[in-house]
Amino acid sequence: MITLSQMNPLEKGIIISIDADGELKQRLFSFGLRKGSMIKVKATSIAKSTMEVEVGSTLMALRYSEAERIGVEKA
Repeated sequence: MITLSQMNPLEKGIIISIDADGELKQRLFSFGLRKGSMIKVKATSIAKSTMEVEVGSTLMALRYSEAERIGVEKA
């Protein structure tokens, strides 16, 4: 298992775990991020501070600190 922050643009993975609670967990859940979901990294910022990901038909931006809390298995 790796974290979402370790994935490169255009790579896909399946969410294995989410190490978040409270407000962050609710935010991620509302965008469709949950265990078993397929996630694709669309792009990363030049400074590697944010990344754009796709879950289903939803595109969202995540901070790298948030992406480090999401465990994935490459697909």
